[in-house]
Amino acid sequence: MRIIFTSDTHGHLYPVNYAKNCPETSGLFCLASQINKDDNTLIIDGGDSLQGTPLLTYYLEHKDEYDFNPMAEGFNAMGLDYYTLGNHDFNFGYDAIADYTKAMKATLICANVQDLGGQLGIKKNVIHTMPDGTKIGITAAVTGFVNVWEQKEHLELLKVSDPVEALREQYEELKDKCDITVAIYHGGFEEDLKTGTLLSTTAENQACKISREMGYDILLTGHQHMAVPGVEIAGTYGVQPPSNAMKYCVLDVEKKADGVQVTSELVTPDAPDERCQKIIDEHSFMDELTGKIQVWLDEPIGCLEKEIMPEPKLETALCGSKVASIFNQVQLDYTGADFSCTSLANDPLGLKKEITVRDVLGIYQFANTVEVKKVTKAVLKKALERCAEYFEYDKETGKVSISNIFLQPKVEHYNYDYYAGLEYAFDLTRPVGDRVVTMRKMDGTELTDDATYTLVTSNYRATGTGGYQCIGDCECVGSYSDEMPDLLINFIRKNSPVGEIHNSKFKCLY
Repeated sequence: MRIIFTSDTHGHLYPVNYAKNCPETSGLFCLASQINKDDNTLIIDGGDSLQGTPLLTYYLEHKDEYDFNPMAEGFNAMGLDYYTLGNHDFNFGYDAIADYTKAMKATLICANVQDLGGQLGIKKNVIHTMPDGTKIGITAAVTGFVNVWEQKEHLELLKVSDPVEALREQYEELKDKCDITVAIYHGGFEEDLKTGTLLSTTAENQACKISREMGYDILLTGHQHMAVPGVEIAGTYGVQPPSNAMKYCVLDVEKKADGVQVTSELVTPDAPDERCQKIIDEHSFMDELTGKIQVWLDEPIGCLEKEIMPEPKLETALCGSKVASIFNQVQLDYTGADFSCTSLANDPLGLKKEITVRDVLGIYQFANTVEVKKVTKAVLKKALERCAEYFEYDKETGKVSISNIFLQPKVEHYNYDYYAGLEYAFDLTRPVGDRVVTMRKMDGTELTDDATYTLVTSNYRATGTGGYQCIGDCECVGSYSDEMPDLLINFIRKNSPVGEIHNSKFKCLY
């Protein structure tokens, strides 16, 4: 048999880059035109479908106007058989998930999500019988960190339990009933797959634990956006595709007398061709939606005094980011907090002088909200020390580079934070963990050990994710439902022309 596996497609349906308004080689329609399915093929998706492109942002705000769901149309065109939910699929609440699942022809499996609303049709497992009689037991789970990240109101009709225990229970139920067992896990590998080094002590990613403690033949993972063409851990064969439908996994599976033999590869789709265009033409009923999206994206909202050119990652980490300064100012103005921290996407991004909705969604690609945390001087120092880990200093050459901690096994530039309202400095010649040498308010006032301050950050960082548990452990004193892209749009409209913002003083010494 063959398994075709996608995950973390993040709203990529059409082969279009909305931020740049140009074609790209990705998207479910592109994949659908190139996947050849037969009776011995199962097509499976690992979640995180409902967030990530302007298409989904616009659609979810206007979904009651349409009798289709765009991502469901893409997966249906692919011939999807089974799928699970990812953490971002919860970002827009129960009704958005219900709208999606009702339009899907595939079967939803998620053993650790209880549907209290009764509309999603979730199954804990499925036994799929192949043409030759081989029985494939399939189950799934989403990372338990949904409970950490998600807004409480979005989980009122959903109960998310421990994924490891749910998968353990399902394995015990399936193992004697099936020839081959498959687990779909919207979570990643908590260890470096080359060295075995533990990457995180949290329970966000637990694929290695699942592999070692259970006996699944195949583990289809996601969430990390890592390209894992194939790895065997304790007899379980695991894969993971990168994000945005740029690649998909193909697994060839054969039942042997002594077990299951699996070979796999990551496949990059070809450039869109007449086959892809035919599928797009078959979905011409969505043309009204896509036309409205383009009009909305090109809506002018304001301007900068001067264009911000794309900012190289190392250079801006060392010297500061004009884009991050804008993000931080939005957060400070909106909440009135003492300090703000924000991160940037993995790609170097700038901002044109004349700004449209398209430009904003291109530089702030997530539906993050903001939270205010009560912090101390000690908490701020610990968080800044984590930021300072971003740099690798070579004593012999005196050169600074980006630490592999932020590059392997997954590129995580977004876990480097820029602070505002603060004067601070790193001495990179000092050991990691002891690099923060200056930390005071912008007016020069020293922070005191016994005082408390307020720090505004994204709801993502507020959970402590990315190595910032010190922030996650702090009391939340303000939680807001407005999303950052909307706050950013409103800020630009109100303050145009937006000049260069100076809301921090930062130095890197080396």
